[in-house]
Amino acid sequence: MKILLTGTGAADGIPSFYGTSRVSDYAREHGGKDVRMRSAAVIDDILRLDFGADTYAQCQKFNLKVSDWKYIAFTHSHDDHFVPRELQYLLHPFVPEGTPTPLILGNQAILDGIAQAFPEGLPIETQLLKSFETTQVDEYKITPIRAYHKLDEDSLNLIIQRDKTILYGTDTGIWQEETWEFLKGWKFDAIVLEATDGFNPTEYWGHLSAHEALSVVQRLRDMGCAPEGIPITTTQHSHTGLATHEELVSFFAPHGIDPGFDGKLIQI
Repeated sequence: MKILLTGTGAADGIPSFYGTSRVSDYAREHGGKDVRMRSAAVIDDILRLDFGADTYAQCQKFNLKVSDWKYIAFTHSHDDHFVPRELQYLLHPFVPEGTPTPLILGNQAILDGIAQAFPEGLPIETQLLKSFETTQVDEYKITPIRAYHKLDEDSLNLIIQRDKTILYGTDTGIWQEETWEFLKGWKFDAIVLEATDGFNPTEYWGHLSAHEALSVVQRLRDMGCAPEGIPITTTQHSHTGLATHEELVSFFAPHGIDPGFDGKLIQI
């Protein structure tokens, strides 16, 4: 399996959409891995994870074809992950009638949001995802776990299985005990985990700082969920976390964790 991180930034990206900061100014000047679009990924070229406002730009930058995506799985309904009106471009008159469309998977808030955005109906098949319930789509098993984030809906992190098992945990916070209990017995071949708050933890519980991300990884290791040597990669970095890419590398590398960047390809 392979995971392409097409975006590794938080809600307003890096450099910040509107604000200024040391990290944003550095990214504007130096570019490269310090420029981050809003977080999203593609598994095996066919399974898209989230469909936010930067989807078109990501496709242009990384030469992706949305028509290759057989599935789009959403984690939750925050704007940087879910822009439902963009789905209209998968349909006639923007493409020929009869063009195949991807299966959309998401929680009830996602399905309700699509219905609100398209009161006339959207001719794309949807499937409900619920925490701790496995869904089979062709050769993939998708098992959502409950994130500690946006508590007015069933916010999800995703376990994705084919021949390998991947944990994709963006917008998660420190999991509550029901999630930790569910994870007992799982073994992952790769982990992608947010570290939104970087070196500047806030009072908001719905994201991880760099130190909190370390604590989550260590608990996964102690539980046997993260065997030695598997790739562990960060994502969802905010400019308010006060860390450039190289500063994140210096912090995480001694712990066997690789800070993600837009365009990073993980193969397992």
